[in-house]
Amino acid sequence: CTVIFTRLATKDLHKPISILFCNLAVSDLFTSFSGFWISMLFITDPDITIFGSKDMLAPYALYTTSILSTIYNLVSIGVERYLAVAESMRTRFRLARNHSIAVVFINWVLAFFLGCLPLMGWNCLHAEKSISVLYSPFCVNYLIFIAIPNFVVAFIIPLFTYLRIIIILRKRKLRMKACGQATGTYKSAEIQVARTSIFIWLLALISYAPFFAGVIFDATNQRCHIDLYPGVYIFRNCTAMLITINCLGNPIIYTLKLKTLGAKLKALKCLSISRVRACTI
Repeated sequence: CTVIFTRLATKDLHKPISILFCNLAVSDLFTSFSGFWISMLFITDPDITIFGSKDMLAPYALYTTSILSTIYNLVSIGVERYLAVAESMRTRFRLARNHSIAVVFINWVLAFFLGCLPLMGWNCLHAEKSISVLYSPFCVNYLIFIAIPNFVVAFIIPLFTYLRIIIILRKRKLRMKACGQATGTYKSAEIQVARTSIFIWLLALISYAPFFAGVIFDATNQRCHIDLYPGVYIFRNCTAMLITINCLGNPIIYTLKLKTLGAKLKALKCLSISRVRACTI
């Protein structure tokens, strides 16, 4: 909420990358809200989160939608950073604000379509054969259909984009060094991108890999709910906590660590204090 408020309140931060950052914060907010909804259902009636119920379709669908939107936003940010670096010396392509808005719209449409498929009928409320043990009443084939392609997208595309950024910066640094020019800016940029890329990868790996492992276990498991209680469901809850940690980590890595956003947030705070003093006088 802090990221969203700060970016909406500062007009000079309405840039293409800022739109993607703000949308990422919205996706994380939806993920946290849906996770809180599922937690309240678990507190009030734990059985429906284990054996499945029609009441779990809506919160699970919102949870899936928000996770998919977060993944697509992370991929979009990586692609935008790559285009900003790779095309900085060219004029044939410039990422405008309209492009970012179109990307945000496509991300949400795709996330809502894939996440709401169980609400459209792809669920196992009346079919016990392929029902998911961890995420009832979702079907196992639906979880595989969602998890495997998005797992590949979440890891392969950012790997390519950030490695390409580092390679481009290194080539330009060597080119400037050969011409006898200063390379301090490119060296610091290369170090910062490499450090940020490592943080992104570690955060994504820690957050989503256990969930993916749970889906694979769910697909290969042949035992019923009672046989897996409580150990497997504790693992399921831990995967949800890790995804929530990802929602907390994204603003730190992508936005709050930026000096510009921090300065703007401080300026907003100082502005509000000045208004209070003016009203007092």
